[in-house]
Amino acid sequence: MRVTYLGSSSSASFIADHRIQIPLYVESVSAGFPSPAQDFIEKTLDLNELCIPRPMATFFVRVQGDSMIEAGIHSGDVLVVDRSLTARHGDIVIACLHGEMTVKTLELNPNVLLRPKNKAYKAIHITEESELEIFGVVTGVVRKYARG
Repeated sequence: MRVTYLGSSSSASFIADHRIQIPLYVESVSAGFPSPAQDFIEKTLDLNELCIPRPMATFFVRVQGDSMIEAGIHSGDVLVVDRSLTARHGDIVIACLHGEMTVKTLELNPNVLLRPKNKAYKAIHITEESELEIFGVVTGVVRKYARG
């Protein structure tokens, strides 16, 4: 699975000046049996605050491929990536391995490896000779659905 760099988030002042407050309803939407709709707005929600807590350290990449589908990441999705976070065991990361960008789950124990979330692919074992750089930790996924 490859990723394509889309750019960094805008400067903090730009984001602060361009807040869009979207209504957030008190009631959750049922994914099972429908429940009666409620007409109560709990508060507003700014997607910048939700998706980009550290704008100066955030960038976006578009995914190409299917190696992370079991993690809910599909080809064409846009990932929100935070460079300020230190990658930990189990994090989904953007890594550069031998000069090629990829998105995988980082495993540190018992050995370092990059694990895809698709049973059709094998894990990538990292050795001392591996040229690996972690670019950031994936903190969100943006997916646009096509209308049928």
